Amino acid sequence: MLLIVFSIIALATISFFIVKKLQPEKDFSVIQYRVNTWWGMFVIFCFATLFNTTVSLIAVMILSAVTLKEYFSMIKTRKSDRRIFLWSYLMIPLHFYWIYIGWYGMFIVFIPIYVFLFLPLPRIIGKGTVGFLKSVSFTQWGLMLMVFGLSHIAYFPIATPVYGGNLVLYLITLTQLNDVIQYLATMYIGKRKIVPTANAYISWEGFIAGLIITTCISYLIFPYLTPLTPIFGIFSGVLISVAGFIGSLTFSVLKRDLLIDDQEKWEKLKGRYLSRIDSLTYTAPIFFHVIRYFFDFM
Repeated sequence: MLLIVFSIIALATISFFIVKKLQPEKDFSVIQYRVNTWWGMFVIFCFATLFNTTVSLIAVMILSAVTLKEYFSMIKTRKSDRRIFLWSYLMIPLHFYWIYIGWYGMFIVFIPIYVFLFLPLPRIIGKGTVGFLKSVSFTQWGLMLMVFGLSHIAYFPIATPVYGGNLVLYLITLTQLNDVIQYLATMYIGKRKIVPTANAYISWEGFIAGLIITTCISYLIFPYLTPLTPIFGIFSGVLISVAGFIGSLTFSVLKRDLLIDDQEKWEKLKGRYLSRIDSLTYTAPIFFHVIRYFFDFM
């Protein structure tokens, strides 16, 4: 399986560089980031497959911390916000500890309920009321997307040791593939941009192309990577495509809103992890809970 995945990524990388040479006037920067992400995910998958799930759990935890840091860097903060940011980082290893011990009940409520209710305390004590709602809501948004959303990737191997690794590979493959197809379709045939002020590479044509192709690929590969039924092989492709599209769209608007007056920082963040995992923050939790609800092996 690792050799097959390696061959597919290598073929995609070679094809990308050939197309890039043939059409130097096109902007393929987003695809370049995606290809780099594929290789990074492949390395993580190798460690998780050849060694143990703890390695992949730690890798996802580090990824969550890095992306949360990038998210905080977009926010115009005051000195009074530093304490709540620090507490946010401290919540990450605790949240992943629930995954490590397989405590699903605590994992599913820790950030949405307990952190949501008690995280504001460091901001309240001795810091006054100015900007309270803004800093707390920004922080909770970051924890929900970058930590809670992404952490579902690490829970797959814990929830189902037999199929977990392959389900993660299946999820990431379809998510990244959907992003690339949407980007290419918008670049070549995209006419109706959805939010042109936030992201010029998201169009209705790209969405439809991504939906159709991702669903077809899902149906072709699900027998080799998952224990899903044919109906769910199709449904999973639709689910991941739609969720990934909404994730990309939401992140584009979010980043544009936070960086509306800072074009320099906007350009710097284009190649960061935050721009590569935007879709995964939506596809990972949605796919996880749908599969868990309908199948006993989770």
